[in-house]
Amino acid sequence: MDSAALSGSATPELGETALGVRRDFERVAQAGESIFESGEPADAFYVLLAGEVLLLDTSRGGVSRLVARLGPGDSVGETDSLLGRARGARAVAATDARLLRLDRATFRSMCLERPDIAVQVIERLAQRSSDLERRLAALGMNDLVRPVARGLLESAGGAGGPAESRATTSLRGLAEAAGLSLRETHRGLQELFDRKLVRLVDDALQVPDRGALEACLQDGNASDATNSGRSS
Repeated sequence: MDSAALSGSATPELGETALGVRRDFERVAQAGESIFESGEPADAFYVLLAGEVLLLDTSRGGVSRLVARLGPGDSVGETDSLLGRARGARAVAATDARLLRLDRATFRSMCLERPDIAVQVIERLAQRSSDLERRLAALGMNDLVRPVARGLLESAGGAGGPAESRATTSLRGLAEAAGLSLRETHRGLQELFDRKLVRLVDDALQVPDRGALEACLQDGNASDATNSGRSS
């Protein structure tokens, strides 16, 4: 979203409205301060006027993973707010920051008054969706296959289990064990299906050759070592 349109430096007609919005809704956050926490009700979203904000995914066993680093002009938490769902990530000020806090009613009124603001939000959401698709496409498949294979092996009896094993887990349980999202887990599992290392028998995941599945972990470790050597 164009922060100038909300900071009073755009057209004269918008100046009075923008100044009123800033006076009533501006929030200042110090570096390290939480803007909102994952799981909280998303009753509003923010437009970042100055500074930087980090979006962190804390769904993987309490370990924070950087989702995005946002700067002036970016909107923060708009998807959850506009859909009326709980926060899916944590937002923390990376530097001292100034933000506008907009609840749904205020944002709706602004969009009716200035439709170009709504267009900017739609364009921003489309860009983020495109960026996410590119990140998923660029993510090495082994980064998905290894944790999924490890989770399947653990579910099928751990080390030293039978050559042909049955994994007693759900997709969600497998995702939690692998430390991946449901979407990432599904992609990794589909790759294992394509390699014929896992099959579905009577609605249960079957590992036909435990040794072959374990080789996925060894191949991944060798690949990691190779990549590490190249980067050094």
